Amino acid sequence: MADQAFAPHDTVGYALKRAQHAMRLHMDRHLRHLGLNASTYSVLCSIAEEPGASNARLARRAFVTPQTMQAMLVKLAEVELIERTPDDGHGRIQRTLLTPKGQSVLSEAHVAARTSEQLARDAAGADTIAVLIRIAEALS
Repeated sequence: MADQAFAPHDTVGYALKRAQHAMRLHMDRHLRHLGLNASTYSVLCSIAEEPGASNARLARRAFVTPQTMQAMLVKLAEVELIERTPDDGHGRIQRTLLTPKGQSVLSEAHVAARTSEQLARDAAGADTIAVLIRIAEALS
């Protein structure tokens, strides 16, 4: 590859980003009726997996800054999908939990997300998924 002209649009990174973007747009379209998008769905999933997670922990899991996560959590609280309470031992840390409404919306959102996931898996095949995991591990 050193002797060839570098073509950024023919790279693994570009292909991965393009696939990720397409999947996100697909999920956004299918989650819209629930008032969610791929990012807010991911946050709700993280809260369900780790009730009481801090803003910083949720931000790391969602690949966003703590400031961006704070804005997302405020919006999710406004529509009563989550509730936030101060940590008993650390007054500045807010612990986040799903509300019953949030649990219900998340259950519905899983159906939409599974559709996107299955389309991606069918297009990729099991070997490709294993390769993607290896790429992520190699670059971490």
